[in-house]
Amino acid sequence: MLVVGLISGTSVDGIDAALVEIQGKPPTLELELIHAITLPYEPDMREKILLACDPELGKTPEVCVLNFALGEAFAELALQLIQEADVSVDEVALIGSHGQTIWHEIGPAGEVLGTLQIGSAAVIAERTGITTISNLRARDVAAGGQGAPFAAIFDWLMLRLPQEWRAIVNIGGIGNVTILPPYSAEGIAPLAMDTGPGCGMIDSVVSAITAGAMTFDEGGKRAARGTVSDGWLNELLALPYFQKKPPKTTGRELFSRRLALDWLREGRRRGLKDEDIIATVTALTATSIADCIHKHAPAPVHELIVAGGGTANHTLISMLRDQLPGTPLRLHDELGYLAEFKEAMFFALLAYESWHGRAEWHPALTGARHASVLGDITPGENFAVLQGANG
Repeated sequence: MLVVGLISGTSVDGIDAALVEIQGKPPTLELELIHAITLPYEPDMREKILLACDPELGKTPEVCVLNFALGEAFAELALQLIQEADVSVDEVALIGSHGQTIWHEIGPAGEVLGTLQIGSAAVIAERTGITTISNLRARDVAAGGQGAPFAAIFDWLMLRLPQEWRAIVNIGGIGNVTILPPYSAEGIAPLAMDTGPGCGMIDSVVSAITAGAMTFDEGGKRAARGTVSDGWLNELLALPYFQKKPPKTTGRELFSRRLALDWLREGRRRGLKDEDIIATVTALTATSIADCIHKHAPAPVHELIVAGGGTANHTLISMLRDQLPGTPLRLHDELGYLAEFKEAMFFALLAYESWHGRAEWHPALTGARHASVLGDITPGENFAVLQGANG
């Protein structure tokens, strides 16, 4: 089955799209990446999304319009992806769309009170004619889960080892880690959590320093020129989120652009150079990831696999290596799944599993009471054909 996966992540840098071919069912799923592309956001669209994520500046009418505008952008990119892959639209069975998270509300006890992703599935299905599965986090939240980190489900289905424990780290706007037991450890639950900021806070600090001329630290070059303020880093690591036990999730509702500006002002108040501030915020991401593994891994981790846009930040990856000496670190690409498009591939996989009515993942990954078949189905022109094939 050919499936398209779509996602706009917490970094709000663009939409990722992946066309994959999927066969089989757990535990013998097979997934092959056919083609993948990214549509970077124009500055105006990125600013609209960031404003929608701000509880003080976001406005309901603007979010309403943005929901449809993002649906149009997602649909246009899906069609471009299919054309570039030299595949007929009629050959694509499903689209799995994560959309764009606008808000993820966490209660005082760490429970998720609600989650909102936009990017209208109705628009996507209407423009492409392809049945679309969306709103994938909501059912897990309804079942008492965190609705995240969803990449952990991909890890559970595709990346476990026969005999050894493995940790999978995804560094997008937010960082998350999945600690996977081997197949031989029957009855032992996996562990997954958001570790804290990924690249999102680094991006926001760099953007503020450069007045928007740069939106990220390319290759980690600016951080490499700076010196980490150990004292300030330790203060940042004392923030309440880092002290919470898993399962736990976070997003822009906590690690926001507003907080990044506060950190920039605080760094300058301490007399730090801009590069030192960037280096310290980068070190916070690396250290918070490593701390989660040190504190919460139930057994020694055989190797660390790193995915996400953060893999392009060489300073961040170097810091992470230093934080986990003795643990081999490999990039996700080495496993045959491009790190840059892991999340897009995952939402294609999740749509495939949901269409087949399966929920063969461990509820401990999100803290839910039980694993659920996830998502809302918006029929496309191919819906009747799909139903016939499934029946």
